[in-house]
Amino acid sequence: MSDVELKPPVPHTYPEGCYFKSLDDIKDKHVVVMGLGLNGGGEASVRFLLRHGAYVLATDMKTAGQLEPTIKSLSQDKDLDTSRLTYRLGEHKIEDFENADCVIKNPGVKYDGNKYLAVSKAIETDISLFLNFSKAPIIAVTGSKGKSSTVSAIYYGLKQAGFDAYLGGNITVSPLTFLDKTSGITPVILELSSWQLADLRGRKLLKPHIAIITKIIPDHQNFYHSMLAYVRDKELIYADQGKNDFTILDFDDDPAADGGTLIENWGNIFAQQTKAQVLRYSKKKLPAGTYGVWQDASGKGIVRLPVKNMSKYAQTHNLETETILKDLVVPGKHMRLNVLNAALVLELMGVASEQIIDILGHWTGIEHRLEFFHEWHMDDNLTVRFYNDSASTVPESAAEATQAFMEPVIFLTGGTDKGLDLSPVADTLANPLKIQPSATYLLAGTATDKMISQFIARGIRYKGPYETLENMLMALKEDIKSKRGLHGNKVVVFSPGSTSFGMFTNEFDRGKQFKQKVKEIFN
Repeated sequence: MSDVELKPPVPHTYPEGCYFKSLDDIKDKHVVVMGLGLNGGGEASVRFLLRHGAYVLATDMKTAGQLEPTIKSLSQDKDLDTSRLTYRLGEHKIEDFENADCVIKNPGVKYDGNKYLAVSKAIETDISLFLNFSKAPIIAVTGSKGKSSTVSAIYYGLKQAGFDAYLGGNITVSPLTFLDKTSGITPVILELSSWQLADLRGRKLLKPHIAIITKIIPDHQNFYHSMLAYVRDKELIYADQGKNDFTILDFDDDPAADGGTLIENWGNIFAQQTKAQVLRYSKKKLPAGTYGVWQDASGKGIVRLPVKNMSKYAQTHNLETETILKDLVVPGKHMRLNVLNAALVLELMGVASEQIIDILGHWTGIEHRLEFFHEWHMDDNLTVRFYNDSASTVPESAAEATQAFMEPVIFLTGGTDKGLDLSPVADTLANPLKIQPSATYLLAGTATDKMISQFIARGIRYKGPYETLENMLMALKEDIKSKRGLHGNKVVVFSPGSTSFGMFTNEFDRGKQFKQKVKEIFN
């Protein structure tokens, strides 16, 4: 390992607590919202601040035309005093940041080397504001893969079990939108990206009752340039937990995805650091004395805890093992592990195992993650089912999508490179022990260019790359129509395994456009 890998730059640490000492303290403050955006976080911050009497300047490098949906949404809200709202669009001005009492920072904006943040008197985020003002018990989830599926399954499970629960964070819902509905008995599930966690360093505001770190693999290396720096931000999720809290961690080794750090299992590293009670999750039976959840040979989810429901929410008694997960609607082995973690959270929250099995057995998944959305009947003999997995932004998840249906799929993939090793896709498609796609179609992009060179080296056949979704789908339709005589069902899964920048606003925009085009072309 190089010195750079061993000693990544010292990250910025924020002052403890929050700039605003109370909600009343917001009144008449001059606040800059840096990054109005289109995904709701900036808009939620503007709304929150205006409702509490602040003077708000929303600044974004995007133009008014690009931000029209957000601007229109704010201007049409008659409950907002927009006379206190000013826009600075298409640019940032240093004096706006110098003169502001506080800046609300977008998590995608780096602090290091940012001249605007450097002159700011105080910096907060929508997450830090929420954590400062809400008394809700927090269930926090981070990781590289499966975050959104995990939090969505937890949220669904808690709601179905009768909890007045709320879901926000990186899943594109700002928790500020439901702050006034929370209390000390309303569980809040937060999906937290590494960037959102980095913005909490030093504040001591995040103290989740339950923290989950899903599978760790190299991600956002175009942003971090160091696996250790990336993981160091993930560690913040449990930094301020106490002995009555729980940290749920991976048990399975994954040395092929260690990012050159020589770490075989990040879960072991995290387990040594957290002050909370450690629980593990695994695809195989946990050894005696290790508590958590695993999948047995039949795929059922088994839990082992030292005492039944250690949480303060339920009574305690001795427990060896218990089944808490059986049949699922959503496809994929990796999805089953995400739902198993959700089942463990429900167990800790005092939900009966029989009820957990029933509730999660009816969960249908979430948008953009192996989402079934359309069925096309070419004739009486052939039905094609379409799945949208646009939230797949790392190659490992795209590779897993090819195996999720236990049958050959028509695989649509490719996009923009973010500095990741893309070999997991080619390795899976070249592995004779894996289920091979019946056909592979590539969407153009810088990541696709790297995939193609790997495909050629391994003799993997593909079609494309296609410059647009429409071109790719039209080619697919013609290929299907030319093969009359096919029988049964065919599965088409769009799992890019890379980012969407350039062709789309983000992975959610990419997924929406994909679904729209499929429905237009395969009508």
